[in-house]
Amino acid sequence: MTSSACDVHALLRELADHIGGLRQRSVPTLRRLRRDYSRRLSNADARSVFWLAARLRDDGIVHRFFGDELIANHTAAMDQVTRRDLDVIGAGMDSWDQVDSFATIVAGPAWRAGRVVNTDVEEWARSNDRWWRRTALVCTTRLNAPGTKGDARRTLAVCRILLDDRDDTIVKAMSWALRALARRDPKSAATFIKRYRARLAPRIIREVTNKLSAGLKTPRRSSMSAN
Repeated sequence: MTSSACDVHALLRELADHIGGLRQRSVPTLRRLRRDYSRRLSNADARSVFWLAARLRDDGIVHRFFGDELIANHTAAMDQVTRRDLDVIGAGMDSWDQVDSFATIVAGPAWRAGRVVNTDVEEWARSNDRWWRRTALVCTTRLNAPGTKGDARRTLAVCRILLDDRDDTIVKAMSWALRALARRDPKSAATFIKRYRARLAPRIIREVTNKLSAGLKTPRRSSMSAN
């Protein structure tokens, strides 16, 4: 069975019943289910996929990653997603795990593919909403993901906007963004840390410096104790 715009409402009811009947909702279990529904949605139009993901989110049927993955694994949806769509898809995020799902699965890849432009992400970075500011930083990790050449220019443009932001969730996200860049372009990450050391949170300096020098944000302690 494939799904089209006319039967996506029925598919939502079926999916809600299916998830409601699960004995456990572990990520592996839900991901297997998502793969099945992605196959069934393969011929659906992009708007139907966006609608289904939004309803799953709004009705609290399942964690947001499920809808994010439905979109990310639907070729037409990812080819047609716009800034306006992303604003709607990301609406209501209120925790780091929701942001990180949205930013790494949908928004970041859409930016990397050119579906949204730099100014869109920079507007998120300037938002009054801490979760959209985190979104902007986490999106940069997709520019520097394994298999990419890295993108210091766009990554650091977002980081500069949030240099003085001391919200804990932003500090942690900037550390992540710079550590991801360090894997692809260690020179640019090191230069940024050196240039802005006086303005960066100590955690960022420590974790990125550790990543550059030891390959880990928190190097393991030696098992041998000093005597």
